[in-house]
Amino acid sequence: MSELTALSTNALACTRGQKLVFRDLGFAISAGNALAVEGPNGAGKTSLLRLIAGFLAPAAGTIRLRTKSGEIEDGEERGKFIGWLGHSDGVKPQLSVFENLKFFAELYGAQSPIDPALEEVGLARLRDLPGQYLSAGQKKRLALARLKLSNRPLWLMDEPLASLDASGKKLAANLVTAHCASGGIVIAATHEPLGIECEKLALGAA
Repeated sequence: MSELTALSTNALACTRGQKLVFRDLGFAISAGNALAVEGPNGAGKTSLLRLIAGFLAPAAGTIRLRTKSGEIEDGEERGKFIGWLGHSDGVKPQLSVFENLKFFAELYGAQSPIDPALEEVGLARLRDLPGQYLSAGQKKRLALARLKLSNRPLWLMDEPLASLDASGKKLAANLVTAHCASGGIVIAATHEPLGIECEKLALGAA
């Protein structure tokens, strides 16, 4: 999929509003694997994803991507490898389902066709529906299609199963499995099992 081979953190610390969220956090995950980040509310699951994505700066410690050509610690450079799925669905309400996905595909420079991606996530029949009429679960399916089309090797997923029914959760699990099988890495903050074999990282409330 890419030259990305691993991600690791060392002595990582996070503060939000002068409050210590976690410290001395270290872990590593290699290409082809998924990591479920678990813990109670306030433990820092979302904050960890935002640190890795470069949206937040760590209070201490390092985040390092290892590639076939070297190592990357700079947050901006790291972001070029990352596909993000957060709490915000990112759906533009006045654009159709097809137009929404096309917009993000062009933003990512993706070459994959749009309609097969919509078919895969079960939204083909809704391709011309404005985004504002989608249910929460349908918006999540659209976000999953957007993530796949990003063609980024490191997926960061914040509560990827939220708002999804049983078939949607199976879809998410299948997409994560396929992404890892192609050499990608998935790190998912979650309150419930991802439905796949994966590594786990437990965060405790500070």
